[in-house]
Amino acid sequence: MTVAWIDTHCHLDAKEFGHAPQADAVRLAARGAGVHHCVIPAVEAANWDTVRLLAQRWGDSYCLGIHPFYVPQADDADLQALQTQISQYQDDPRLVAVGEIGLDFFVPALCTPTLREKQEHFYRAQLQMAAQADLPVVLHVRRSADRLLKHLRVLRPAAGWRGIAHAFNGSAVQAQAFVELGFKLGFGGALTFERALQLRRLAQTLPLEAIVLETDSPDIPPHWLYATAQARQQGATQPPNTPAEIARIAQVLAQLRGIELEELQAAVWRNAQNALPKLAAVL
Repeated sequence: MTVAWIDTHCHLDAKEFGHAPQADAVRLAARGAGVHHCVIPAVEAANWDTVRLLAQRWGDSYCLGIHPFYVPQADDADLQALQTQISQYQDDPRLVAVGEIGLDFFVPALCTPTLREKQEHFYRAQLQMAAQADLPVVLHVRRSADRLLKHLRVLRPAAGWRGIAHAFNGSAVQAQAFVELGFKLGFGGALTFERALQLRRLAQTLPLEAIVLETDSPDIPPHWLYATAQARQQGATQPPNTPAEIARIAQVLAQLRGIELEELQAAVWRNAQNALPKLAAVL
């Protein structure tokens, strides 16, 4: 088949995309822009059914998990419910990972000692579920790479990890550590900003086989969608990011690396399937 783009991380259930037919229009526009497949991560118990049904509706895939933003209002009953969901749908070819899970030590409200400890409790529990189900993990990494890596090493299954460190923006040393543990690194709209010097250096110098593309729609817009604070004060609105931006983001990455777009396209297609092996059955 003709190689096309995969958006490995987009929240197509977000309120910014509304309901059908508005949400359908977003997905159809992405398909028209060459995005053959989207991976839709969950963030809390309330959207597990939604992401699964959207993946079925559009021929995409999904992940199940509890995002660190939703840990404060979650409890161990949610973890038990997640375990039940993973067991129930483990054989669903469209369930490709446990995610989005991880740690966020950027948002001040999540950084109290109590919530840091609770985040780590939920992260460890979900890693254990993924290992037991032989599923990859999709990781939220924000000022938390070293702690994420610590738990990955401690809980590493015999077969090793697979998955994606989503929206990666850590150091080169941390990037290499994730790669050595079996992860791909997700790059998206942030690399299109010329001031993102460290991120662009990583995008240029990492092995090509370590990279996948994502949008994190409706968030992390590329520079051509971004409305500055000054523009917003003058009445401009911030449009949502969408999976349709993948091809243009890819052009920026190909230029940074000095390679042809077709080479990048083929590589990230392979890399996504390596990170999320169940993708092969639904592509």
